[in-house]
Amino acid sequence: MGFIVGIDGTAGSGKGTVTKKISNKLGLINIDTGSTYRCVALAALRENAIVDGNIDNKKIIKLLDKISIEIKNSKLGDKIYLNGEDVTTRIREKDVTQVVSPVSAIKEVRYKMVDLQRKMAEGKDVIMEGRDICTYVFPNADIKIYLDAAETERAKRRLLEMQEKGIKMTYEEVLDNIRKRDYNDKNKEIGALKLAPDSIVIDTTNMNIEEVENKIIQIIKEKRK
Repeated sequence: MGFIVGIDGTAGSGKGTVTKKISNKLGLINIDTGSTYRCVALAALRENAIVDGNIDNKKIIKLLDKISIEIKNSKLGDKIYLNGEDVTTRIREKDVTQVVSPVSAIKEVRYKMVDLQRKMAEGKDVIMEGRDICTYVFPNADIKIYLDAAETERAKRRLLEMQEKGIKMTYEEVLDNIRKRDYNDKNKEIGALKLAPDSIVIDTTNMNIEEVENKIIQIIKEKRK
C-alpha cells in the first residue's frame, strides 16, 4: 500500500512548485494532475474541437480514446508527453490556459483523467496536486493540504511564471484569468475545488516557497513517524 500526500488549492497558490520541490527532497513520485487536463485541452485545440472559445463537448469526448499521456519525473523537472510528443512547455501557453478549466469540467474528461491519475499512483508513495485530490481523486489520502493566497498575489506569481517562459500576457489578463479559474473550479458539477473537512489549510500570501515547502515537509515527517 502506498503513501499519498494530496495538495489541493487555488490557481497560483504555489501547489505545482512546492509539490515538485517536496517530491525531489523526500523521494515521493510527483503526479502533476493539472498537466493531464492541459494535454486534453491541447489535443482539443489541435483537432478543432475548440474554435474561437466555443467548445464542442462531443468532439472532445471522442478524442479521449485517442489520447496517450505520460509523465516522466526527473530532478531537472517533469516532462509531459502527449501521444509521444514532449508538450511540457506547449501546454502552459496562453491558448491552452484559457480553455483548460471548461475542458476539465466535462464529466467524461474528468472520469477518464481521474482513472489515469489513480493508475499512475497505484501502490506508490506519491505527492499529487490539483483541485480535487483530497475530496474526489484520493479522499483517503494519508495527508491532505489545502493551499490558498490572495488573488492579487496569485496573479503576480502566475505573471512571473509566464514571463520566465517567454509567454506574453499582461497582469490584467492574468488576474482576469485567475478570477475566472477560481469561479469555474469552485462551481464545477464534478471535481469542484472544495476544502476537505480534514485538510490542513495553509495561506501562502505572505510566505515564500521555501517556507511553504518546509511547513509541508514537517507535516509529512510527523505523519510518517
